[in-house]
Amino acid sequence: MSNVPPWLLLAGLVVVITGGTAAVQVLVRRRFPRLRAGGRNEMAQFVYPVVGLVYGFLMGFMVLALWGQVTTADQTTRAEGAAAVQLARSAEAFGRPEAARIRQNLLAYGHAATAEWPHAAEGRTTPAAESALRRLHTTYESIAPRNDAQRAFLTGSLASLRDLTAARTQRLLQARTNTGPPLALWLVIFLNSGLVLGFSVVFDAQQPRLHYGMVAAVSILVAANLFLIAELAYPYLGEFATSPAPLGAEFPVLPASR
Repeated sequence: MSNVPPWLLLAGLVVVITGGTAAVQVLVRRRFPRLRAGGRNEMAQFVYPVVGLVYGFLMGFMVLALWGQVTTADQTTRAEGAAAVQLARSAEAFGRPEAARIRQNLLAYGHAATAEWPHAAEGRTTPAAESALRRLHTTYESIAPRNDAQRAFLTGSLASLRDLTAARTQRLLQARTNTGPPLALWLVIFLNSGLVLGFSVVFDAQQPRLHYGMVAAVSILVAANLFLIAELAYPYLGEFATSPAPLGAEFPVLPASR
């Protein structure tokens, strides 16, 4: 799905589902003339609202759950970027040479993590990003504080560096494990979608145009819901995925030396 443009995926689902349902509807109306004559179908009229209610509840639950995954992924990425900005803000406390070195390594990590994003979105890393993170750790390990203020800033910076590393690890694990609904849940989604479409086809309607319009509207609704689930299933891929922009955030400019 990651290589298919969102508009093309949505259009394809609408065309396939609407066209397929319309073909089945024509076949059913020819095979069962009572539908064309407006014959009553008490079972469909009783079951269809129940099926629609269950379908609506399932789709709403799925969209909310998957949107929660996207929100969590976005928060994790923002936490990683915020930790990097905090490190840049605290860097000037160690003096100009150390601050410049820290800033350079932070920029290198931001660029490497952003370039790594297509791989990291699938839970994979690149040697450049791992190397940039190691250099950042090495830089802080080599700092020798000269006074109590620098010791306090170093303690806080090491905590921010741990937060950055933890957020990166969490982001990669989320990308690796959040791979959408399991197969059993996909089967439930398709089963409910099929029931909604099936009952809309056999539902009694005296006017053919009204019946075809109703079935087309239900088909478009089902296609839109499947599109949302497919796009939200992967929090780091697709139209609604989180962005790597926080990793490339601009750091505050250090004051000029006096």
